[in-house]
Amino acid sequence: MAHRLEIALKPGLFDAEGASVRKKAQEYFGIPLRSVRAIRIVTLDCDLTSDQLERVRTDLFTNPVTQVSSLAPLDLPFDGCVWVGFRPGVRDNPGATAMEAMADVLGVHFPKDAGVYTSKRYCIESDTPIERETLDLIARELLANAIIQQWKTFLPQEWSPSEGIGIILPKVRLDHTPTVSVISVDSDETLARLSRERNLALQPEDIPVIRSYFTDPAVLAERKTVGLCDPTDVELEYISQARSDHCNHNTFRGLFRYHDRETGETRIVDNLFKTCIQEPTLALKAQKPWVVSVLWDNAGIGRFDTDHDYVITGETHNSPSNMEAYGGAITGIVGVYRDPLGTGKGSRLIMGSYGFCVGPRDYRGELRPHLHPRRLLDGIIEGVRDGGNKSGIPTPFGQVFFHPGYMGKCLVFVTALGLMPNRVQGKPSAEKTTSPGDVIVMCGGRIGKDGIHGVTASSEVFSEHTPAGHVQIGDPYTQKKMHDFLIEARDLGLIQFVTDNGGGGLSSSIGESARFSNGCHVELEKAPLKYEGLDQWEIWVSESQERMTVAVRPEDLERFLALSRRHAVESTPIGRYTDSGKLHITYAGKTCAHIDLSFLDSGFPQWRFDAEWQSPVQRGLTEPVLGEPRDYNRLLLDLMADPNVCSREWIARQYDHEVQGTSAIKPLVGRFRDVPTDAAVIRPVLASDRGLAFSQALLPLYSRIDAAAMVSCGIDEAVRRLLAVGGDPDHIGGVDNFCWPSIQYDPVRNPDGKFKAAQLVRACLALREMCLAYGIPLLSGKDSMYVDGHLPGAYGETHKVSALETMQFSAVSVVHSMDRCQSMDPKVTGDSVYVIGRTANELGGSLYYHRFGYVGCNVPKVDAAAFWPSYRALSQALDRGLVSAVHGIYSGGLGIHAALMAMAGDLGMELDLSGLPVCEESLRADQALFSESAGRFLVTVSPQRSAEFEALFDGLPVAPIGRVTQEDGPFRVYGADGSLQIDVPVGRLRASWKRPFGELI
Repeated sequence: MAHRLEIALKPGLFDAEGASVRKKAQEYFGIPLRSVRAIRIVTLDCDLTSDQLERVRTDLFTNPVTQVSSLAPLDLPFDGCVWVGFRPGVRDNPGATAMEAMADVLGVHFPKDAGVYTSKRYCIESDTPIERETLDLIARELLANAIIQQWKTFLPQEWSPSEGIGIILPKVRLDHTPTVSVISVDSDETLARLSRERNLALQPEDIPVIRSYFTDPAVLAERKTVGLCDPTDVELEYISQARSDHCNHNTFRGLFRYHDRETGETRIVDNLFKTCIQEPTLALKAQKPWVVSVLWDNAGIGRFDTDHDYVITGETHNSPSNMEAYGGAITGIVGVYRDPLGTGKGSRLIMGSYGFCVGPRDYRGELRPHLHPRRLLDGIIEGVRDGGNKSGIPTPFGQVFFHPGYMGKCLVFVTALGLMPNRVQGKPSAEKTTSPGDVIVMCGGRIGKDGIHGVTASSEVFSEHTPAGHVQIGDPYTQKKMHDFLIEARDLGLIQFVTDNGGGGLSSSIGESARFSNGCHVELEKAPLKYEGLDQWEIWVSESQERMTVAVRPEDLERFLALSRRHAVESTPIGRYTDSGKLHITYAGKTCAHIDLSFLDSGFPQWRFDAEWQSPVQRGLTEPVLGEPRDYNRLLLDLMADPNVCSREWIARQYDHEVQGTSAIKPLVGRFRDVPTDAAVIRPVLASDRGLAFSQALLPLYSRIDAAAMVSCGIDEAVRRLLAVGGDPDHIGGVDNFCWPSIQYDPVRNPDGKFKAAQLVRACLALREMCLAYGIPLLSGKDSMYVDGHLPGAYGETHKVSALETMQFSAVSVVHSMDRCQSMDPKVTGDSVYVIGRTANELGGSLYYHRFGYVGCNVPKVDAAAFWPSYRALSQALDRGLVSAVHGIYSGGLGIHAALMAMAGDLGMELDLSGLPVCEESLRADQALFSESAGRFLVTVSPQRSAEFEALFDGLPVAPIGRVTQEDGPFRVYGADGSLQIDVPVGRLRASWKRPFGELI
């Protein structure tokens, strides 16, 4: 029998969730509401006695100090009521946790079909009558996402005081017997049609190769011995997953015919991954003994100290977040956490970071995205927040960038770092392999239809019990338990190989790990399911979350499973690794897949692209002619309030950066702990004086001029951010995360595909050049293509919106002593302010131009050979304790970042532009202040140490341009002619900087 429990705050207590709904209803839609109360509903679908019900109500679900609860509907007044709950099959994390808690509290074991389902109802009161349409709008736009949630609305006259919302059980019920389908490959046309029908996305060039394999007489003879002839749906799904651009990186491995229309040059660029990522990284690995492992595992590994290695990787989760912001983002962050956990023998997670690219939060245009950028951003912030905070993993760094180009598809970057002992049981922890006879064990969550491509949606009749397709919601609680279990199993020597079930699920994790032993036999019926009725191919490719695949020696299996039970983690043996050379899958003793593991490595054609570069001038871009600003005070205040400059404190404060007690340089620094740091520094081994510095850079505006500049400037910025907090210039590892619109030329659907392809080629060549120049091996990376979207307009028309060509570059470095760490806030009045590096008229792609609707041509250039001596000199200055504050000059230029320094120290600052090291003989004040030239820092130095500091930089472009003045002093800038250009109180700068999103804190 099912029971419904309702829990609400006691009368008089502040309902933060309800207040948030009320505020958004007013701000978003102009709907004035008097009050909103949020009631939590827990539906218990299990047999409980009255005593057990009362016990879980009082001891588990109700806080007696702040809450009231009842097994009958709570009698609360409303003028309109909205109920919101999950659709069947969507992961209900609170419900799953509640089920475990009930079992612990009651000391009972519930049957498999028992469940706990959570939902909410909102009691809305208004001074004016509420119409049904208004309730539907609030439900649809504020409270629920139709992809994963369902809702009901009630007016007072429709409400039953005894029944309330009724008993709603979102259980999955599949009246279906699992079936393996055999698919005819009698012609290329037949296979192409089936690919379209099943959403296999097989490339036309791949289809003849697939047919050739399955019609080969030798292959047919082998298949006959296991009862197969034509391919099964399991096999074709496996091939589809393995050959996808996501898994095989076909675009980056493609052949590019690059033509430069400006110079007339044509060249062939064969395999961007090999030439621009693999080759330079392997060359640098040979030179840098601290590089432990790159390019083959789930993440890269670097040496931290004599006893520990660090692990780093980055991912994107764009499309899922665009559909369901919270679910996509939380799945992205917990998914990237599994990569370090599945690297080597497994690493303990120590840090996460984020990068969000979204449309303007205040967008009011005619396009109608699935989720308004405002709601989408709220959802992805909350998803990454819950993924990190509830996993006990600090999130000390992140970035957000707003631009209309991300209306079609948002970008969600997530990065993770781990730490592992460099030896486990006397063997290198970075080494792992599978061997014939090892047991294949699936650990963690169960398999469901969530995480299966959209083919499920087109092959089922929907009902109230139909599972919600390919939507996933990560469960940080389940993953945290699995994390702790696997780390302990690692230390006991019970793990031979571990990898995560990410893209492609079992098909990817087992298919790839079986290559080490050269074969496997999977008994698919043994895989634990969330519910019955999944077809075999669905079990094989489902990406249901919180799962790892582990290779365990037979003699260690019982110990491994016993440890798993002690950690309350489900672990199930589902097969064995072999040396047969085959991927062999059976279900209830019947073969449903039998493929040569070598098949995917041979015979498939390389993707080909035409790339055509047009210079900015050829594309009609010009350097704008701007008059001298009349009011520099107002100009600076306006730029400080730009969404891409202003305070995003409301985001950073939602992320727990102290959870493991390792934070050294915090995400927000300065007197009031409100200015974003250059880079984060953590102390992952508390007994050690060493630290890890982490930074990232994101400069998509530059790609409007040249994606090569976007990449080179982004890498330079990430390097400077590390050096600013004390990172070692000789130990910098990089992570490149590319997000690119479609580059396949089509005269109708993608007429600028050739140019986008040229942008990708130039970006990758710049990546290679910069990494070699700065000595940065690429420890990890990810490419996420097709960041395009089609949005309806106000009149029913459709618009294609392609995201800017974007690369987020993350960088990590060892801090040899925490004494080297430095922050950006000036500490002492009277200190001199120095600029390191030259300023040029490089405003192309700048925030200054963007403010006025311009792009420009003079994009910043990186001269690594010229910059590097200054970077080394700064590192030596930090060693000697010569500087008291360091801050890089990034987007926005000198004016913005000097103001941020002054705000961080809450001290006045006076600057004189006449002493600024420049490339040209003269720069106008706005050019000097807002140019975004690369390679520059601001530092403060005690007058007593100035001579020593200047001697260290002898012959380098460094000059004093001002001083730190008194507390509460003004921020003043004098022009090259001595005239006072800016005179603004630091407090007024801070107020302008905090104004755009200040109400969100």
